[in-house]
Amino acid sequence: MDKPIVLITSASGRIGKELTALLAQEKKFTVRACCFSMEKADSLRELGADEVVKFDLNDNTTWDIALEGVSAVYSASLDPMLEGHLAFCKALGQRGEQIKHVIRISCMGADTNTASYNPDMHSSRAGAAIPLMLQHYWWGEKALIDAGPPVSVLRNNFFMNHLLKTDCDNIESEGWFSNPLGTSRNSFIATRDIAYAASVILNEGPEKHANKFYDLTGPQPQNMDEIALDLGRAMGKTLEYRAQNMIDFENDFGSTRAEFFEYLTNGFYCRCSPDFYNLTGHKPTSYYDYLTTQGASGESGLDELWQGNLWKKGEDAMKAAAQVKT
Repeated sequence: MDKPIVLITSASGRIGKELTALLAQEKKFTVRACCFSMEKADSLRELGADEVVKFDLNDNTTWDIALEGVSAVYSASLDPMLEGHLAFCKALGQRGEQIKHVIRISCMGADTNTASYNPDMHSSRAGAAIPLMLQHYWWGEKALIDAGPPVSVLRNNFFMNHLLKTDCDNIESEGWFSNPLGTSRNSFIATRDIAYAASVILNEGPEKHANKFYDLTGPQPQNMDEIALDLGRAMGKTLEYRAQNMIDFENDFGSTRAEFFEYLTNGFYCRCSPDFYNLTGHKPTSYYDYLTTQGASGESGLDELWQGNLWKKGEDAMKAAAQVKT
């Protein structure tokens, strides 16, 4: 009997590579990995992908071939790709008899954008704005819900290495990094844990996980000085965290990203969720362990730190996405 086909969008991304390797090991699915550039095809096959296809959320002519025969979809997209994702959701909805399960990567708090079920009430500060990026994550979920396929959503805390990628040069050559988070604590999540949770959900199927939503976090909340200690220990050097004010951060990366970072300081992302343990039976990966051990893809968190980065100083990567309306 032919194995069901799972389509992994963003397969060359941090979570996608790990998920491709995990599903290849488990051998329950035919793993069809998507990539924007076919130059990455060989590396995805080395991870265990059975098939590799070109896929571009902004080019709907790539969708039909990618979706042919697919019954399950792992859906992830970069923040600026929101408009393409919304259109792709409608295409999935048109394949109602075919698509049996969609796993969506989202963000903790995206369901209401707050810690309450009043979408106009901020979680911790009266009168504060709801970050546009959180609204975008909810639109990404709602588009799938409205399209109709059985959906499982992983609402993740901030990725452990994501906040440091903009300072890789400083970390390596000068021994410091900077951002506005300071003493605020966040329970940062390892990307390999997100992939592991996605693999469990895909293997157990929509019968158990359809239309369920899971908050994924790390095992403990950490501030920036503690992050610097863990990263320095993993690298065998002393690292310094240098606090940055929000105005300078906004000048570096634009208002949409700055608004979200400001939200990270309010305590909502401090909490540690039991959902990862309840899904997998394992404790979430600590930051130091993530940095110093390999995942299924063969990469450690320290390896991953130096890989591609969407956010460039002096560029507002969210400028176009901020204009998208639903």
